Amino acid sequence: MTTTTTAKNDRDFNSRKILATIGKGVKVVTFLKEQAIFAQGDVAGAVFYIQEGKVRLTVVSKFGKEVTLSILSEGEFFGDGGLAGQPLRMDSATAMTDCKLLQIDKNAMMLALRRDCTLSDLYVAYLLARNIRYHEALVDQLFDPCEKRIARVLLLLAHFGKEGTSETVIPKVNQETLADMAGTTRLRVSFFMNRFRKSGFLAYSRNGLEIHRSLLAVVLHNN
Repeated sequence: MTTTTTAKNDRDFNSRKILATIGKGVKVVTFLKEQAIFAQGDVAGAVFYIQEGKVRLTVVSKFGKEVTLSILSEGEFFGDGGLAGQPLRMDSATAMTDCKLLQIDKNAMMLALRRDCTLSDLYVAYLLARNIRYHEALVDQLFDPCEKRIARVLLLLAHFGKEGTSETVIPKVNQETLADMAGTTRLRVSFFMNRFRKSGFLAYSRNGLEIHRSLLAVVLHNN
């Protein structure tokens, strides 16, 4: 997993613009912390846009192993595989915090993208930026040391490197989830989290996990 500066167009999305452009076929839905939004294998009938909160995407292999694919936050879409013709959900989505989402009917979204060039251009830019993040994450898995991958996951969750964002506190994430995202083991996550804490790169608080900007030094350091 890696951090990156997302395209400026990502931030041009907002719920008011989506509601005004699409109109019928969009509704506001809320989910409590740990509540399932949809499950792997469900019919892919809607796209979701996050107004408030964080969402965790996971997938379960045929052998029963669950892996975290991504953790998403405000201003991001998910569940859009149906737009590419996927009849069923390929992953599961769970609310990590209390969430407020826009649920957009798949057909309404496709019609709006065909009808509105501005919305279509913004959405394509968003998808390209997301694809770059996934590509960088794959490269990290293949080539970067474990310590750097864990640091990048934490910085990504804290939105460091995302233009216009200054969030440094993230909800508590269990070490198994961090291990999934960094492609390592829980023991390695525990080891490096303790090292980061002792070095002053992060701290635990009532509000969650405080990520300090100094953690960037781990990512930028050349081995």
